[in-house]
Amino acid sequence: MELTGKKVLILAGPDFEDRELFYPLYRMQEAGATVKVAGLGEKTYKGKYGVPIEVDGSTADCVKQNWDAVFIPGGWAPDKIRADELALEIVRKAAKSSAIVAAICHAGWVLASADVVRGKTVTSFVNIKDDLIHAGAQWVDKEVVVDGNLVTARKPADLPAFCREVIKLLAKTKVAA
Repeated sequence: MELTGKKVLILAGPDFEDRELFYPLYRMQEAGATVKVAGLGEKTYKGKYGVPIEVDGSTADCVKQNWDAVFIPGGWAPDKIRADELALEIVRKAAKSSAIVAAICHAGWVLASADVVRGKTVTSFVNIKDDLIHAGAQWVDKEVVVDGNLVTARKPADLPAFCREVIKLLAKTKVAA
């Protein structure tokens, strides 16, 4: 239970990548973290493969709170999440603190829109490589990349390494106030 006392937020939107939301959700819970899922206003979302999730609240409910980690799953949801100013504020606030910002697959779109990748080394699904480069990141093709408090991965097959790195970093951070 290396993450006991840690608060983790997962951002959800329509057509999230099912595995990229649920795998981190269960891994963080398994490690002892308290995990909340925030949406963009609706109470329930379906993943790309039809798996539903009922969220704990909206980004408006979560923006003033401090989180030890913020996860952004991929799929098509990041295109909607990056249009939500409160979601971007959550990501910016986490990136500026000692909180972990964890993004996989197309979630790099949210990082680019939040302007938190400039000067950072990241990875993502290859199709958004140019978006991240244009946002000022150095893009590499690796299963997981850790640059400070930013953890990025490419695709569902990278989830074990992705979650391992997040847990390792998160276990070292102080609990959010």
